Amino acid sequence: MRIGILGGGQLGRMLALAGYPLGHTFRFLEPKRPSPVDGLGEVVRAAYDDLDAVREFGRDLDVVTYEFENVPDESARLLQETVPVYPPASALRMSQDRLAEKQTFDQLDIPTAAYHPVDTKDDLEEGLARIGLPAVLKTRRFGYDGKGQRVLRERADVDDAWDALSGHPLLLERFVTFSRELSIVGVRAVDGSKVFYPLVENVHERGILRLTTAPAPLVGDHLQAVAERYVVALMDAVEYVGVLALELFQDGDELLANEMAPRVHNSGHWTQDGAGVSQFENHVRAITRAPLGSTALRGHAAMLNLIGDVPPSESVLALDRAHLHLYDKAPRPDRKLGHVNVVGSDPGEVRAVLEELEVLVRS
Repeated sequence: MRIGILGGGQLGRMLALAGYPLGHTFRFLEPKRPSPVDGLGEVVRAAYDDLDAVREFGRDLDVVTYEFENVPDESARLLQETVPVYPPASALRMSQDRLAEKQTFDQLDIPTAAYHPVDTKDDLEEGLARIGLPAVLKTRRFGYDGKGQRVLRERADVDDAWDALSGHPLLLERFVTFSRELSIVGVRAVDGSKVFYPLVENVHERGILRLTTAPAPLVGDHLQAVAERYVVALMDAVEYVGVLALELFQDGDELLANEMAPRVHNSGHWTQDGAGVSQFENHVRAITRAPLGSTALRGHAAMLNLIGDVPPSESVLALDRAHLHLYDKAPRPDRKLGHVNVVGSDPGEVRAVLEELEVLVRS
């Protein structure tokens, strides 16, 4: 099939690399030059809201997908007139606005932290009176990797946060004193069939995902079933097609939904080497109406993001059980440049390799 991808970052790159062995070809809409997808197919260089370019991009494609959730709604609706777009535009719209996302979680009985919409300073004061401190003030749109949000730990933080974020629709959320951050990746096919990867544990630094461990330690069947139920509810509500990731806080024995991502997700990168079929291949399978592949673990796995700088490739490749994935991006602070997957027969084997990787990354 001829597959169009809105976006030309590392996720688009890895989708194409997973799809080519299955016989598919790719076209990308990506305004930046250079980009990680250069050389992997035709690249239409235009803004995502350039409707003439969007029409040209969609010409003769069999299906369109996207690698990030800030695709303009008008562009997605225009493409849907002539070609299937997966995941559907309804999922895209839901994920683009944190308030709409939280309201959808409420409607589907998926628990979240208490929240309050904020458009004015009075709204913020009302929310603080209802939710209390500590809390998190976030922009409703365009936030990622910790951007567009401030933690309010005491009253002295409120004015600075308002000055930094006001002018945008905001959301105030109760600060969750979670025991750890988890996420789950699921896949839904056009016929409604679904597969799930195991819950994983995530560690962030400065709001950016640093380390994912798969499966998450000490997760029983109950929590896995709860997480899958949340994802099924989201998928069935919008007749979802493709990979969907759900970020979660574990608060005691409860899982609170944080955010959903209607796309392949950083916390699922370990599946490239640690699962029967990767999240990238399963997304391609889903949108092309192929049977979904096995999500079975190949052992224990971890994913370490390479952020801001990359150690010498030969040093990483010299480590047994380490699998290097680079994105062909220029280094800069806080930029994801690649990741390393580690797969072993037991958690101790994985930890030993991670310790060696940390020395390389920190040196």
